[in-house]
Amino acid sequence: MPRSFEELDVWQKSLQLVKEVYRLSSSDKFIKDYSLADKISRAAVSVMSNIAEGFERGSNTEFIQFLYISKGSCGEVRSQIYIARELGYLPDKDFQSCAAMCREVSAQLSGFISYLKGSNLKGEKFRTAYKSRAEEMEEFLKEFKNQNSKFKKD
Repeated sequence: MPRSFEELDVWQKSLQLVKEVYRLSSSDKFIKDYSLADKISRAAVSVMSNIAEGFERGSNTEFIQFLYISKGSCGEVRSQIYIARELGYLPDKDFQSCAAMCREVSAQLSGFISYLKGSNLKGEKFRTAYKSRAEEMEEFLKEFKNQNSKFKKD
């Protein structure tokens, strides 16, 4: 398992998606429609931000939840580029390229979600909790052995 969200292929690909959306939405025609340019940019940023936030939460359950949110934002970007194409803000070539990138990120997210659902790993929160419980149990056993040896001496 990667030690940081920056190591995740899907996060790296989502960063490429953000850069592409910002490039496309800054064109002369697109930039005049501030609300759509802003909305699509926010949705693209949401894709990568939710991957990062979910990773940092420390539990696979929460991570999966944030990956689903990220996947939803990816669909939002894809839907919005349809609007941009229909309004004449995006040439078909740029639309096709960005749509393919969205589908690729979405597919990676789906694969990652499936992997995490089938994994026995529970995340950092649980690993830390397990270690502290194990340490507590070890202390308890030492204490129990000490108490037990006192009873045997008496």
